[in-house]
Amino acid sequence: MLDQYGRTIDYMRISITDRCNLRCRYCMPEAVESVSHCDVLRYEEILRICRAAARLGISKFKITGGEPLVREGCTEFIEHLKNTEGVDQVTLTTNGLLLADKLPALYDAGIDGINISADTLDSARYGEITGYKGNGTQKLLEVLEKCSAMGIKTKVNAVLLEQTENDAPELAGIAERLSVDVRFIELMPIGFGTTMKRVSPDDILAVLRESWPDLAETDEKRGNGPAHYYKSSGLKGRIGFIDAVSHKFCSECNRVRLTSTGMLKPCLCYSDTTDLRALIRSGCKDEELKSALERAVYQKPRAHCFDDGAQITEHHIMSQIGG
Repeated sequence: MLDQYGRTIDYMRISITDRCNLRCRYCMPEAVESVSHCDVLRYEEILRICRAAARLGISKFKITGGEPLVREGCTEFIEHLKNTEGVDQVTLTTNGLLLADKLPALYDAGIDGINISADTLDSARYGEITGYKGNGTQKLLEVLEKCSAMGIKTKVNAVLLEQTENDAPELAGIAERLSVDVRFIELMPIGFGTTMKRVSPDDILAVLRESWPDLAETDEKRGNGPAHYYKSSGLKGRIGFIDAVSHKFCSECNRVRLTSTGMLKPCLCYSDTTDLRALIRSGCKDEELKSALERAVYQKPRAHCFDDGAQITEHHIMSQIGG
């Protein structure tokens, strides 16, 4: 469907949990409390929302968290969503640590793509950032190999952080060994990200060109989101950037977000939401749910205001909103 500015909105990001097995500094450090289980949407409630969204033309869904794989029944839910009329694509964003055992079931469910979060391949720094005890980077590299071998469309997501700035070439090197896209994400001024220094994507691109001098922007469509990609003769995959703050892409935005508590967010930086959980649990009819979705999508703001912190009204942390 179209919003009030004529943009086609066909993509919904769905957080199925705010819980996670990591404690990344920019997302949800140790002190963060989890939402009560009774406040989290049940799978059947999420599927009902997805059916209504599909009737409006939203056909692509990204499952996020928190860490979605910590929620029991995640793979079965994905299978049900894939089999929902009007759903063309279901993808998953995960930190990858629980992924290896889930891959066969996800493959059988028809998963269309998996994004794995990894901000560094330095094991010690990975532990400092995430709180993970053990060699997390080795686990991630192993599961990336498995995804690639199974032919699953796979991307690595790396948030650009001051302490990992020098690790970018090693991360990008994954795209040299495997048919995997590596994407660098500009730190969002949301939650704990407001207290941290942002790294310039342009500076990282310049550094990467020292390793791959022929890096050239490509207009290939590599996913549903706003990333722009670069190719090189020395890469099997692509290198991408998601730089929402420094390179605004609001005129092409095609997404809305559903939080684990059932709040539909048309734009990440504003607190405006539609409470679909309350609507469903009050006994609404399917047509009422569809109309509420339609109104929320239509009223999506023209643009975010990340370049002016005083106008940002969203004060939840990213794990509560959905990655």
